[in-house]
Amino acid sequence: MNKIDSLFEEQRQSGRKLLSLYFTAGCPTLESTADVLLTMQRRGIDMVEVGMPFSDPLADGPVIQSAGTVALHNGMTTEKLFQQLDAIKSELHIPILWMGYLNIVMHYGYERFFERCAEVGISGVIIPDLPFQDYLDDVKPLADRYDLRVVMMITPETSEDRIRFIDKHTRGFVYMVSSASVTGAQSQFGDSKLDYFRRIDAMELSNPRMIGFGISNRQTLESAQQYAAGAIIGSKFVTLLRETGNADEALNQLFNALEQ
Repeated sequence: MNKIDSLFEEQRQSGRKLLSLYFTAGCPTLESTADVLLTMQRRGIDMVEVGMPFSDPLADGPVIQSAGTVALHNGMTTEKLFQQLDAIKSELHIPILWMGYLNIVMHYGYERFFERCAEVGISGVIIPDLPFQDYLDDVKPLADRYDLRVVMMITPETSEDRIRFIDKHTRGFVYMVSSASVTGAQSQFGDSKLDYFRRIDAMELSNPRMIGFGISNRQTLESAQQYAAGAIIGSKFVTLLRETGNADEALNQLFNALEQ
């Protein structure tokens, strides 16, 4: 079974709330990917999104944009990331998702990209700027062939019809973006965002949901976990990882912040 499916089946049975983290491959150093991933696994992180840096990161806020710039200057490439993941695939047991932009996939070649993802142990991909029709026509057949999950994002502005259409035609989980904005830590979720969480929860979608963008403390974490299977943290962890240069210490500080 695909590792993403296995994780959410376990979550459904246990009711345990999940925590997923994002980091940018190649930041803080070109060769840090393996250490960050294995440290996350050892410290109990349930699922990891590995961001592939791109020169025009339209969905990313300043923290992740800056991390991407560092990674590109360090020499990170798609093939380099695949090689790094391939070297540790036998040691990784948690689901790993590749997160990046469509230009990267198109440049690499659709078939070659998804085949390579499967070879190195990636369980799913998140491509924020992938048009849904292109997903149905070109991407989904390849993802299904290689048993990869293509995770789609929804926002507070996404219509109910669109959400149900996404839910019907995807597997894995639905990524609920907390607000119609770029990535970045927030101190709290206001009433409008909580109403959005409740509205989607009441739709009883077939796929589980994870909430991301803006989670950085106890209030935002608990709000997300209350209305979804779990939470995704990106900018907060990326900041801590750059500040400390050490995945263990970054996690120590993240866990501490999530208690505040």
